[in-house]
Amino acid sequence: MSLTVEQSRAIPVGVADAFAGTLPLPLPTLFRHWYGPIPPIRAVRDQTGEWNAAGQTRTVLLTGGGSMREQLTEIDPPHGFDYTLTDIKGPLAPLVDLVEGQWRFTPDGDGTQVSWRWTIHPRSTLARPALPVLGWLWQGYARQA
Repeated sequence: MSLTVEQSRAIPVGVADAFAGTLPLPLPTLFRHWYGPIPPIRAVRDQTGEWNAAGQTRTVLLTGGGSMREQLTEIDPPHGFDYTLTDIKGPLAPLVDLVEGQWRFTPDGDGTQVSWRWTIHPRSTLARPALPVLGWLWQGYARQA
């Protein structure tokens, strides 16, 4: 059984600009702070070209030595994009087998509602009880991004 968590915020730019400004944003710029045990992103490796096509993969390196493999699975400009995180190593590895991520961009008055969602799949049935705590921590991490 997985857990889905989501964080949203309104920003004062149009949907197309919000999408265009988020997809290619360098991850270490967006995720640069610790939140509890969730580390910032230190670097991205093994990415070829711009991050803009379904099927592309890259390795995300975390502060403290963790890493994960990210793959873009769907891009629907300017409405959103989906990705998966696999090969998770580091502090989340005992808990998380796979993450399905989604970013969505919807009109909100004169701006855009940006929503970021994670569906977290536990590594084992023993890890499942810890998912609500991880979800709560992730929401704090997402709020400060």
